[in-house]
Amino acid sequence: MTTEKGNISIHTENIFPIIKKFLYSDNEIFLRELVSNAVDAVQKIKRLAALGQYNGELGEPLVEVKLDEKAKTITISDNGLGMTAEEIKKYINQVAFSGASEFVEKFKDAKDANEIIGKFGLGFYSAFMVADWVEIQTLSYQEGAAAAKWTCDGSTEFEIADGNRTTRGTDIILHINSESEEFLHEHKLQEILDKYAKFLPVPIKFGTKTTQEEDGQDEEGKTKYKSVEVDNIINTTNPIWTKAPADLSDEDYLDFYKQLYPFSEEPLFWIHLNVDYPFNLTGVLYFPKVKDDFDLQRNKIKLFSRQVFITDEVKDIVPEFLMLLHGVIDSPDIPLNVSRSFLQADSNVKKINSYITKKVADKLAELFNKDRKAYEEKWSNIGLFVKYGMISEEKFYEKAKDFALLTNTQNENFTLEEYKEKIKAEQTDKNGSLVYLYTTDPDKQDGFIQAANKKGYDVLLMNSPIDGHFVSSLEQKLEKTLLKRVDASVTNQLIEKDELHESVLSDEQSTQVKSIFEKAIVKPGFSVEVVGLSPDDAPVTITMDEFMRRMKDMAKMGGGMSFYGNMPDSYKVAINGNHKLVGKILATTNEEEQSKYAKQAVDLALLSQGMLTGAELTDFVNRSVELI
Repeated sequence: MTTEKGNISIHTENIFPIIKKFLYSDNEIFLRELVSNAVDAVQKIKRLAALGQYNGELGEPLVEVKLDEKAKTITISDNGLGMTAEEIKKYINQVAFSGASEFVEKFKDAKDANEIIGKFGLGFYSAFMVADWVEIQTLSYQEGAAAAKWTCDGSTEFEIADGNRTTRGTDIILHINSESEEFLHEHKLQEILDKYAKFLPVPIKFGTKTTQEEDGQDEEGKTKYKSVEVDNIINTTNPIWTKAPADLSDEDYLDFYKQLYPFSEEPLFWIHLNVDYPFNLTGVLYFPKVKDDFDLQRNKIKLFSRQVFITDEVKDIVPEFLMLLHGVIDSPDIPLNVSRSFLQADSNVKKINSYITKKVADKLAELFNKDRKAYEEKWSNIGLFVKYGMISEEKFYEKAKDFALLTNTQNENFTLEEYKEKIKAEQTDKNGSLVYLYTTDPDKQDGFIQAANKKGYDVLLMNSPIDGHFVSSLEQKLEKTLLKRVDASVTNQLIEKDELHESVLSDEQSTQVKSIFEKAIVKPGFSVEVVGLSPDDAPVTITMDEFMRRMKDMAKMGGGMSFYGNMPDSYKVAINGNHKLVGKILATTNEEEQSKYAKQAVDLALLSQGMLTGAELTDFVNRSVELI
């Protein structure tokens, strides 16, 4: 072959600086692209052999990554199809740049490398992100083909000449530039290969590693071991999501989970995804044991395309409420150039999102119906996903309302329908509305819970981070149903009935008691009222209005209620006119004595709500000692 020099025919003066500029922030992708190309070449020769179009010796399929720190080169070799000089001209010089000018125009403002890689066949040219010049040595599988070499220094000029490769396949040799010398370290390349190539379908070799092999026995009969140098194969070529569920055991799923997340607790259960119409999708999603720190839990689903890792940013592909799941999704229908705008607009992505929602709902329904006891034991972890899904996805709500559970303070579980039946006799108000009482902190609100239980009311536990939104959602979706936190009012007023508790105090005495307590309370935002309660109820109860407190809680969680978040706290102070302490206060004319008892009763109410701190708590302790 005569040496041939030429120019890549593109309209732009020089596309390589543009590639470097746009992709520089994510330049490790070059290795993913070149290794993926090499894997494709190996798979193609295997297909040709299977179709009888190649009768030569296949050999063991292999892609090898080699590092030469002294020469400052990285080489990606494969024993795949190889190329002829004509094919190099076609696939490297022409096809890759057929849309170059459009590329430059369309992506001049791109910020995300994934918006560009994979477009217009630019995968191979990602090599110039890290290399001053690139060499291809290749030999085609075709009978009588000659080895060819292609070189390019990152300009539009190239050279094709005779190559020196003697076996079928291709070497891509990158001569690393001075800005990219971080890639000339073994640990860096190993890290990138572990990230992107861990599950590629062809073995990827990167150097060697030392392992221990059995080597007979010593004099005491104990097994001896020797160190052996073996190929460092970095990938598992047949990960579990490529297999049929019937061929896998629970142990296989758990082992794979440990491989993905080495330091995590075992998952609760998993869902194997496998669909080939109207889109292709495989994968395994795991339900983890949820910790309080949600941010650490997110972005644990890995997205692959034909076993090539793309990203762990799977928003839009996976419904928002399932972002805390772990696992893998693999779909060739999601191309490598994954950008947010592409995902939001793509019809396949929307179908995949709906499919995953349905599969999760079906799995949960199956677990609930098959073994309710086991399902209830997992509810503290599953509940977060289910509630989030019911709030955010109408279709999921329709399915989940049959297996969502409400848990009360006795740790009993009920479906929505079961709970309605349980409380309707005692907790229906005078307007015919059901009133669900709940606690967000059973320890702090214990006094209110006990008071409600004495009246025959049931109290639900709503103490997960999402329950504030779940409470509001249930109130909107359930007919004639109100939800009130158990400390939203005095017990008698939580569920409005026609029955009345009269205060034994006269109007004049009520006014006097109200005045004494108003003087005793030095905090702003507290309004005092005297009410008729049972003599056994607390002398003073401090509550925040349910609506106001709920709005403030949602403002704290960023629920778009910032107006309420900025408003000062306001509380109701209910004085039980029928309590003997009120009688004791009215029995003395000593104002100092009256104030002391009133302050003590108010501080006890504040203490029960965790609202007594600092100097006020010290004063309360000193006053308590004095009163003993």
